[in-house]
Amino acid sequence: MANDIIIAGGGYVGLCVAVAIKASAPHIPITLVDAAPRSALEKDERASAIAAAAARMLDQLGIWKRLLKDAQPINEMVVTDSRTNDPVRPVFLTFGEAGREGGKEVGGEPFAHMVPNKKMVGALRKRAEELGIELVHEETVAGFETSAGETTVTFGSGKTAKAALLIAADGVNSALRSQAGIRTVRRAYDQMGIVTTLSHERDHEGRAEEHFLPGGPFATLPLKGKRTSLVWTEPTDVAKRLMAADDFTFELELETRFGHKLGAFEVAGPRKAFPLGLTLARDFVRPRFALIGDAAHGIHPIAGQGLNLGFKDAAALAQTIVEADRLGLDIGAVTVLERYERWRRFDTVQMGVVTDVLNRLFSNDIGPLRALRTVGLGIVDRMPSLKQAFISQAAGRGEGNPLLLNGEAI
Repeated sequence: MANDIIIAGGGYVGLCVAVAIKASAPHIPITLVDAAPRSALEKDERASAIAAAAARMLDQLGIWKRLLKDAQPINEMVVTDSRTNDPVRPVFLTFGEAGREGGKEVGGEPFAHMVPNKKMVGALRKRAEELGIELVHEETVAGFETSAGETTVTFGSGKTAKAALLIAADGVNSALRSQAGIRTVRRAYDQMGIVTTLSHERDHEGRAEEHFLPGGPFATLPLKGKRTSLVWTEPTDVAKRLMAADDFTFELELETRFGHKLGAFEVAGPRKAFPLGLTLARDFVRPRFALIGDAAHGIHPIAGQGLNLGFKDAAALAQTIVEADRLGLDIGAVTVLERYERWRRFDTVQMGVVTDVLNRLFSNDIGPLRALRTVGLGIVDRMPSLKQAFISQAAGRGEGNPLLLNGEAI
């Protein structure tokens, strides 16, 4: 019986699960297949928020120290709720004022860091190569057929390979998920997220802000230096108009939302936009097949938890596979993989529902809902224990976490 693992998808989730398995079970052959060319990474100007739990996992896997020089701690989080043209944007909720421990997780660590995607994926690739994981670029998994003892994977080039397990990390529109016959729950939001990078005159001091505007959340997240990562949500028609606008018009619209609190600013990276929606797979596994990351769940970025859900998947699936292998079990058997599914399904469905409700509650200009939001945010802001619970959730701390998220080896 084959004991190889093939992973379809060379993003941070696919790489992370490969490294997590190989670091604990070096005898398991792993091949990771990435459709993009190796050089495509250099064009990715985006950045992502890495929760404290995910940072502990990356540290345990020998990756986090390589990222520290590029990782910007989030020292403070501010939430506002206003109309776009309001002259004053009152602060309703803060997580950790500068210089206080309120924005820190247990042990004094920041609850999250901002890390450039190309630095994170580059470090994961380097670690994967050090561990002997085979990385294949400009190749796809075109299909697969499963038998009792193995799965036969067919690549886009026409080559085939046999494996004990195929892991699909091929994104929210996963073709392999469809081939496996796994249905999804989907909800389109008629919104798009615009992402870019800004440079500005003044230091952000590690402060992140989320402005709830009628069109959707407008989030600014601190990067190293006097730079900020922007995630700007608007209705689809507005977002398309903004993306088609010239630089001057785009920056004028941006100025009404970003303001001048950090002095003069300019767009310092390419603009990109992507449609927003909710996608939840009804099942995460089939015999010799597992979904992970966005292939299993795509959620609204309103809570900044999409990437960290993927890291939790990687930690849980790696622990499931490694512990089964140590017991001499078949790592591709559905009875083994169902442990991973039970571990992760409730958390992802819960987060999907939470982000869906938050988006519906905040992305509007309905008077009674606005009043309700103001009262609710004010109550949370005045209850330190509740605020700390939110920080712990954002940091990824929770009962029953996989070992890697606690900084422990599998």
